Amino acid sequence: MKKITLSFLVVSALMVSCLFLPHAVFAGERVYLDITSPEARKINFAVPWFINKGSQDQQQPLGKELADLLGSALQFHGIISISPAKSYGGSQTTDWKQLGVDYAILSQYSTGSEGLSLEMRLLDVTNGGILMGKSYNGSMNQKDEMVFKFCDAVIKELTGEQGIALSQIAFVSLNNKVKEVFITDILGHEFRQVTRHKNLVVSPRFTPNGLFLTYTSYHSGNQNLYMTDLRQSKTTQVLSRRKGMNLAPAWSPDGRTMVTTLSLNGNPDLYLMDAQGEILEQLTKNEGINVSASFSPDGRQIVFVSDRTGKPQLYLMDMASRKVQRLTFSGSENAEPSWSPREDLIVYSSLTNGLYQIFTIKPSGGPTQITKDLSNNECPAWSPDGNQIVFSKQVGGNHKIYAILKTGNYERLLFSYSGSQTYPRWARKQ
Repeated sequence: MKKITLSFLVVSALMVSCLFLPHAVFAGERVYLDITSPEARKINFAVPWFINKGSQDQQQPLGKELADLLGSALQFHGIISISPAKSYGGSQTTDWKQLGVDYAILSQYSTGSEGLSLEMRLLDVTNGGILMGKSYNGSMNQKDEMVFKFCDAVIKELTGEQGIALSQIAFVSLNNKVKEVFITDILGHEFRQVTRHKNLVVSPRFTPNGLFLTYTSYHSGNQNLYMTDLRQSKTTQVLSRRKGMNLAPAWSPDGRTMVTTLSLNGNPDLYLMDAQGEILEQLTKNEGINVSASFSPDGRQIVFVSDRTGKPQLYLMDMASRKVQRLTFSGSENAEPSWSPREDLIVYSSLTNGLYQIFTIKPSGGPTQITKDLSNNECPAWSPDGNQIVFSKQVGGNHKIYAILKTGNYERLLFSYSGSQTYPRWARKQ
């Protein structure tokens, strides 16, 4: 695959003019937008159609396609609204202040034997200054990746945190009684089948670096644990095929160990294993069914599910002392916890009033309900930046993959494929 090259658009006149902007803010004084506040208003963007450098007087279909792609990626983050390009004809010479936008992205492209070249600049409409500009070169097949890279750079410029446009979502899809693992980009454009066992596959989990995917498959007659190198579609290894369950590994943040549910001694218990699948220690011993572990971002604790008191509830284990304490006390069944990669906040599903709903909880606080509709909402997991939650929603007789901000706002269907989709997991794409 042709490598994408990146360079800053360094324009001497532009740099000089920026030095004299009356409201210029230098790096040390930068104030980033708080996107986690429920009261934060959406930032209004204009993304006019990209200009073809070879024929600037004509609007080209590719220029519109690139603008639409960038607008969709920006809007995906839940903090940005896009002014419809049709309302101003897609022109880059629009009076942005009169249009009422906060930022505009002015872009151009060129095509040739070497592929596609993109140049994009972020304009602060308030003071007329260019906040940043970047250029990318790659093949035509890499246009999404180049646009997503710029989108993530824009989000970082505004918030101080890298965007998540260039990330990947794994999930299990059920078709014709067969469950297989698939991966897609955030907009559902690139749809890739990972497993081809023609059987039942469950519980996909990314390694911390996002390069490998672990999952449990029943195709050999036992619930065995496998790991696939996502960089090479046919490179798969067995991590554990011990008798009984080999299920749902929780990777430590450093990727050196994992906590997996095994039932080799009869009872489903949590085991600490190394990255090659060797058992280091048994963490729980015959105290009910123990499943669905997830590490805290500092690796010092895990949260897991146990029915040791009669009903499935969430428990915390200190990884230094191995001491366990109960976390949840409400909800008739609490399951599928996932610890935020950025903070002490755990998302989980809870059976409440006959329906599964998504909740969050801090280790030191009470639960907060995120979803409240008349659907079953299950299998929650965090976005790589910790700002969004992906989950499986029951829609009619199937399940579909949805996402929602951790504030409870901006719930939407991410993509629509045939069959039923469950067990979503999210990771940055390396």
